Amino acid sequence: MKKFLLAVATIALACGIGVAAVGCGGGDDGDITVVSRVVGSGTRDAFMELIGLEDDQLFEDSSLQQETQNVITTVSGNDKAIGYISLGSLNDNVKDIKVDGVDATEENIKSGSYKMARPFVLVWTDSSKLSAAQKELRDDFLNYMMSTEGQAVVSAEGYVSVSSEAYTCSLTQGATIRISGSTSAAPLMVELVDAYKQEISSTGYSVTINVEQGGSGVGINDAKSGESAIGMVSRELSDSEITTFGESGYETIAQDGIAIIVNNNNPCTNLTVAQIKGIYEGSVRNWSDVGVEFN
Repeated sequence: MKKFLLAVATIALACGIGVAAVGCGGGDDGDITVVSRVVGSGTRDAFMELIGLEDDQLFEDSSLQQETQNVITTVSGNDKAIGYISLGSLNDNVKDIKVDGVDATEENIKSGSYKMARPFVLVWTDSSKLSAAQKELRDDFLNYMMSTEGQAVVSAEGYVSVSSEAYTCSLTQGATIRISGSTSAAPLMVELVDAYKQEISSTGYSVTINVEQGGSGVGINDAKSGESAIGMVSRELSDSEITTFGESGYETIAQDGIAIIVNNNNPCTNLTVAQIKGIYEGSVRNWSDVGVEFN
């Protein structure tokens, strides 16, 4: 986990360690730029639930972004911005901060000490909407993802594994299927597809698995309609969604931390859940309100 801090002066404050920093973007003085995701994002749904806000309570002047990369780009270009992304998508363009004094690590997510965590869930279409070859490929790929081999990919990509089942390829023919949904889960899915293709390469079957992003809501709808064999969802399913897909129509393939990110020039190192809630509902508008000073 990246530990970069541009330090100029140190002051003991509520937000980890407050530091005076020279900004190159953002609002007046220390005004916070709130960056969120658009409606339909599974990451947004999970984040809002975790901090205790309803969807309509989001600060009205938030900068809404369609995809994870847009959040990273916005925060990396604005010293005063704050955002949230999948932990597995974290890169050196931004830095993540502690939440309630706890780092977002695999160990802390597994132990439950890092509270900002959610599942990556897959839902799948009714088998009647697929050909026999497509169903066979879908089911074999699902088995691979839950296997020791598939879960090793999950861990290698920075997510938390949830299973360690044995995998034996059951393909008897080639096929093409589509997977769509969560922009947060999509990068992991691409890696799983690549690893799966290598795993089954000795069979000689022609297999194509297309992965398309669009948000968790898209994944749910595509799986319902049969447009996709599998839908990716980066949050807990609702009761109605569980009813729609049935107990055997979905599976959690990984646990993911939601990283709270700030600009690399931002001296903040820690926020409480209560402070994050205040920022995202608009009651906390300036970094000085959480102990961070900008010059």
